Amino acid sequence: MYEFIQKFHSGWAYIVLALLVFTAINAVMGLSSGRAFSARDRKIGLFTLIASHVQLLVGLVLYFISPLGKALLGDMSNAEARLTSLEHPLTNIIAIVLITVGWSTHKKATESGVKFKKFAIFYTLGLVLILSRIPWKLWL
Repeated sequence: MYEFIQKFHSGWAYIVLALLVFTAINAVMGLSSGRAFSARDRKIGLFTLIASHVQLLVGLVLYFISPLGKALLGDMSNAEARLTSLEHPLTNIIAIVLITVGWSTHKKATESGVKFKKFAIFYTLGLVLILSRIPWKLWL
């Protein structure tokens, strides 16, 4: 079961990253072109939000059953152990919180430009944080 969850977490990450890139680019293009925020734009943001939350839930399950997660938390002198036990989960939780804030604040906005701006800022920040803490040695 551990291997299935690990492979699902790694595979789902590609979907989340693709959706984050697409959402960020769509938001920047919508903001720069001045077009109206449509139901399509809302759905793109919503699918990205849902995919990132699924990734978080699977990652939390993996964290607690993995020998690389919680078990290595006390070994901060080892860079790889620190990455997988502390930096990766903490940074990605912060990234998903930022994505969630972007989704929540866009709903309160009334102007299209503000909605695109919220998506562009918060989803891009989430993307950058996620990319900064991917354990590339384990992933590739």
